[in-house]
Amino acid sequence: MPRTLVLLFHPDLRRSKANAAMAEAAASLPDTTVVDMAAACPDGLDLAREGGPETARLLGADRLVLQFPVQWYSTPPLLKAWQDAVLTRMFYLNYETEGRRLEGTPLMIAATAGNTPEAYRPDGRNLFAMTDLLAPLRATAHRCALPWAEPFVLYRADKLTPDEINAAAAAYADRLTRWDTPCKSHSDSHHPDQHVTFCHAG
Repeated sequence: MPRTLVLLFHPDLRRSKANAAMAEAAASLPDTTVVDMAAACPDGLDLAREGGPETARLLGADRLVLQFPVQWYSTPPLLKAWQDAVLTRMFYLNYETEGRRLEGTPLMIAATAGNTPEAYRPDGRNLFAMTDLLAPLRATAHRCALPWAEPFVLYRADKLTPDEINAAAAAYADRLTRWDTPCKSHSDSHHPDQHVTFCHAG
């Protein structure tokens, strides 16, 4: 089974319900490692300090998941810091020895949002579709030659009942289990564009 690395970017997982349940469900799967990045990097991410260990972690995985709560239509600051520190090192400073080796690693986004799916459209409260809000990450995946998998998106994450959260976590684990990924390659080819999965709990 492919080795799956889930990097969880939640500011305080102890206060989380949906992301914590999703992380626990993912961690129960074979060959799956979940890393609470806020706990792993309490002082933030620094290129010189964390670049090496984080690079080694990525290169040891067959596929990558970035899990986070959507905050103000974007990612948590720590995820952006991770991109700046790790991807800059791998693809601009050490491309031949690091970045090239990461190319071909499939990437999935697992995001939670507080509002309803209907809020994420031109006539909704949030104006933009979730696909639009995730576009910067998709562009990053394209730049780094990481095949873009269909994202897992959980809406109303802070309003779900315990049973709904458990159902969502099970759906997340099932999605990871059924994730059909290609063999990792180092070519410049990319998967065709895919649409966001709208995950409704309950």
